[in-house]
Amino acid sequence: MKPFIQFEQVWLKYNPTLDFAIEDVTVSIKEHEFVAIVGPSGCGKSTFMKLCTGLRPPTKGTVMVDGAQVSGPLKITGMAFQAPNLLPWRTTLDNVLLPLEIVEPFKSSFRAKRDEYVARAMKLINTVGLGGWEHKFPWELSGGMQQRASICRALVHEPKLMMLDEPFGALDAFTREELWCVLRDLHAVNPFTVVLVTHDLREATFLADTVYVMSKRPGRILARREIDLPRPRDIEVTYSEKFTAIVHELREHIGAIRKA
Repeated sequence: MKPFIQFEQVWLKYNPTLDFAIEDVTVSIKEHEFVAIVGPSGCGKSTFMKLCTGLRPPTKGTVMVDGAQVSGPLKITGMAFQAPNLLPWRTTLDNVLLPLEIVEPFKSSFRAKRDEYVARAMKLINTVGLGGWEHKFPWELSGGMQQRASICRALVHEPKLMMLDEPFGALDAFTREELWCVLRDLHAVNPFTVVLVTHDLREATFLADTVYVMSKRPGRILARREIDLPRPRDIEVTYSEKFTAIVHELREHIGAIRKA
C-alpha cells in the first residue's frame, strides 16, 4: 500500500540567508492515518504542515501527497487553527458553507446545488452539537462553539487531508476534551488523513495512531511512537496506566530535547 503522504529527505529554509527550519525529514503516512506532531516551539511543526499542503516548496527533497509530487496549494485539504477565524458578518451556517462557495468544483455549482450543500453543512453542524445555532453569529457563540464551527468549515468539502494546527489550544480543559471526542467521532464515521500539530501530549496520545517528536530548530524527526491503544477511545482511557506511560515516554523525549 502506497503512503498517502511521503517526505523523502526534506529540507526547508525560508530565506537563503537563514538557517534551515527543518532538515532531513523522512516520513511516511498511510491514508486515513491520524498523525500528531509534537515538539518544542519553533521546531518546524507548522513548517511540516505548510510542506504537506503545498504552501511552501521544499528547498531539498521530495513531498508526495496522494500519489503526486506537491507543486502548489492542494485542494484536497481542510485546515483548522487555534483561532477559529470565523467571518463576523456571517452566521454559523454561512461560515461553514464558505469553502463550497470559493473552492472548485463546488464554486461553479454552488447556486444550483445550494440546497444540497446546505443539507451537507447542516449534517456536520448537527453532528458536532451546534444544531439550533446555525443562524447565530460568531459573537453569539462560545469559544468552543466557534471551534466546532471551524472544524465543520474545514470538513464541509470532504477533504482527503485534514491539517490541524493547535485547534484546541485556547480552550479550557473540559471543552478541549469534548472536542477531542467530536473529532474522534468525525474521523471514525468518515475517515480522512489527519496531521495534528499540538503541544498537548495527552491530546496527541488520545487522538493519534502515530506521534512524531521533532527536535528543536532545525527540526528533525527524533522519535516515532505508534499509539497502541484500542479504538474507539473514551476519555476514561486517559486515566489508565498505559496511557500515562505513553505520555511520560513522549515527555521524556521533549525533556531530552530541552536539555540538549
